[in-house]
Amino acid sequence: MFNKILIANRGEIAIRVMRACKELGVKSVAVYSDADKNSLFAKYANEAYNIGKPSPSDSYLNIEKIIDTAEKCGAEAIHPGYGFLAENAKLGEECEKHGIKLIGPKGSVINSMGSKIESKKLMRAAGVPVVPGTAKGVTELDEAVDIAESIGYPVIVKASAGGGGIGMRTVYEEDELVRAIESTQSVAASAFGDSTIYIEKYVEEPRHIEFQILADEHGNTIHVADRECSIQRRHQKLIEESPSPIMTEELREEMGGAAVRAASSIDYTNAGTVEFLYSNGDYYFLEMNTRIQVEHPITEIVTGIDLVKQQLKIASGEELCCAQEDIIVKGHAIECRINAEDPLADFAPNPGKITGYRSPGGIGVRVDSGVYMNYTIPPFYDSMISKLIVWGMTRNEAINRMKRALDEYIILGVKTTIPFHKSMMLSQHFRDGDLHTHFVDHYRDEIMGHMEDVIKSDEKRAARLKSTFLPSPKIAAVSGAVNSYMANLGKK
Repeated sequence: MFNKILIANRGEIAIRVMRACKELGVKSVAVYSDADKNSLFAKYANEAYNIGKPSPSDSYLNIEKIIDTAEKCGAEAIHPGYGFLAENAKLGEECEKHGIKLIGPKGSVINSMGSKIESKKLMRAAGVPVVPGTAKGVTELDEAVDIAESIGYPVIVKASAGGGGIGMRTVYEEDELVRAIESTQSVAASAFGDSTIYIEKYVEEPRHIEFQILADEHGNTIHVADRECSIQRRHQKLIEESPSPIMTEELREEMGGAAVRAASSIDYTNAGTVEFLYSNGDYYFLEMNTRIQVEHPITEIVTGIDLVKQQLKIASGEELCCAQEDIIVKGHAIECRINAEDPLADFAPNPGKITGYRSPGGIGVRVDSGVYMNYTIPPFYDSMISKLIVWGMTRNEAINRMKRALDEYIILGVKTTIPFHKSMMLSQHFRDGDLHTHFVDHYRDEIMGHMEDVIKSDEKRAARLKSTFLPSPKIAAVSGAVNSYMANLGKK
């Protein structure tokens, strides 16, 4: 096992990795930008180093500074978390040059899975079902028209190098195709430096189901069950659960087997996720995420497998903790992403100072967070405040527990997605498991109606609770001493 690991990330995922390090007796190193000098993750680590200005390009995306910091502090490995450099093959190449272990797959694997066209080509060769579409990039309009006609409308135009739905356009007829291609190429060139696009059949109202993969460097590959991630807005996940409400042992064996086949065919190592679209009994490979996922805690909750510790052990050369037959799904877990966003304003970011904070607790409740009372959420990064995860013996119990936990969660000073999640827990369609990737838009009126009532109720409750966040002179003195202590820690 490593002695010291640098975490090239921030917020809750940095703390999540540091917790795994602490349990394994490994020292953790944080890197932080000027905007994050007072962040919890920078204080939690054994060591912390400033790497630049708030802009990600000057800090969390600056490979040279991160490698230099790792060498100076003696870190033997780098964990990239998710986002930022997590799926950047160049980081792996630079780590290899400097004798540092990247906790993730090889750069060649990251590259092949980062290309939507190349990844689907490899999956076809491995016998994994893929959505009908182009096998190569498209540049000529006439060719695009012929392809769309052969596939059949509706089709979807995507950036080959893209992710997170960026530049994606759905086309229902030929007249829309030209504008969609031009738009996607422009966005792709700007966002990814690659204007290559591809076209595939648009699967209407599919479910988004993914399988967690673990693969060691000794040829062992398993899946750690499934997750349902269909509740999204603008192709960004909002709520995830495990297992999927439609999952049976037979379907899990079939889809999980395809996921393992996908990973094994490319000599994948470490943790990864194979994502599928599921519709009317058919499933299709969507993409593979070559990193730990935001929603990994729900898999940990229902299987008891600490995925981040497994990442560290695999990277240090150890074999997998268990075989496929050892993976048992117990109960049901749900995760709500709590973001600093205004759900009534199309989820617009709402950074600012948290003036009141009280997290939920009780049986079956987990909060992965990187914030605290009086913390100021910076405007430069992702708007996530925390991940609220609950577990229940059944899906119905998990939903009721999430409803209770959301009601306990108090965040004042910024608008959050808590009202949205409360509204979702009230939706009978959600409770029935009637899910698909367009659920939020499809039931928008119902969700908005619930949300308006929830917000009115929350405003009254916040007014009642506000006084509990106003410290007495004695508490203020203690708080001041704690703040001073934390500031001094950061200087050491």
